Amino acid sequence: MSPANYELHERLDRLSDASADRDVLVTLTVTPEESIGEARQPVETDYAEATQLAEQSTAQPLVDALEETRSRLNEYDEVPETGLAIYAGVVDGDLVAASFDDLPVPINESRYDHANEFALEPLETLAEPESTYGLLVVERGGAALGRLDDEGVEPIERFDSDVPGKSSAGGQSAERFERDRERQKRDFFDEVADRAEMEFVDGDPIDGVLLGGTTGTVEDFREEADLDHRLEDRLVGEFAVEYASEQGLRQLAAKGESEISERDRGDVRDTLGTFFEAVRDDGDPVAYGADEVDDALEYDAVETLLLSTGLEGRELQTLGDRTAEQGGKTVVVPDDFPDGSRFRDAFDGVGALLRFPID
Repeated sequence: MSPANYELHERLDRLSDASADRDVLVTLTVTPEESIGEARQPVETDYAEATQLAEQSTAQPLVDALEETRSRLNEYDEVPETGLAIYAGVVDGDLVAASFDDLPVPINESRYDHANEFALEPLETLAEPESTYGLLVVERGGAALGRLDDEGVEPIERFDSDVPGKSSAGGQSAERFERDRERQKRDFFDEVADRAEMEFVDGDPIDGVLLGGTTGTVEDFREEADLDHRLEDRLVGEFAVEYASEQGLRQLAAKGESEISERDRGDVRDTLGTFFEAVRDDGDPVAYGADEVDDALEYDAVETLLLSTGLEGRELQTLGDRTAEQGGKTVVVPDDFPDGSRFRDAFDGVGALLRFPID
């Protein structure tokens, strides 16, 4: 996940915890095509009506939320390039408010309401991880291929096999039938492996592959198919799935979500471990602290940038963009586990693995 998307995801998570016992939490999302005046009009109307009822204690939380929304809208002469989202409301006696005006992609849904929760749906799709996974469901009766990305599941292809069912006959005919059946099964598995290789290895880049099917068939496929080693290396996990169809692809994607999340967390731990080891043993070149990392970026020396979620979102974005410009990658380190909080506290949440040492 990019620094900008991670920071957006974290901010939305915090807002998702907010709730009220009445419809007093204000949501306003504005698309780039709208004007500030259009966005302001319903807010002003509701504010005027709410202030007339301000003497009623039940009306005051909504007045406060609308007043904060008006104040934040007044900071803009025009709608930002990717749109604008404002959330404001009183939660447990405290005013909670947030503005989003530098989103990774444009807002495509205009929305204004006040409810007992914030309406986060217009932004949640913008915060999805920028990852793509291959989906492969294989059964003796057929197979299905698809992709999973921030847009959801995209079916690619489904094809049937000609492998016959088991024979009930006995004797040599049954033995010959079973040999032919096993040969056809292997041929079908090889065909599936070839198509998967063409799509997931030779095609558009993916971050990993989820493999689904009944347990026995998946085991046979792994043992008998001529799988390219690059496809083997990208397998994230195997999951019990009933159908080699679009329904099966969606079932596979749903079952693989937790494995993907754990894998992403594992990658963070591995990178952080490499960083700590290099610092401790004076091994591979590293930089830490904002000044050292800034110097390393000036020399185009940053191979991997590590940033704590404890940093401000704009700082995350700036450093991440500079690293990407010189061909490096960014790893965002959550601070909700011991090594993550240690990285935040001991190194100010900024570190880098370098291509070469700098003086």
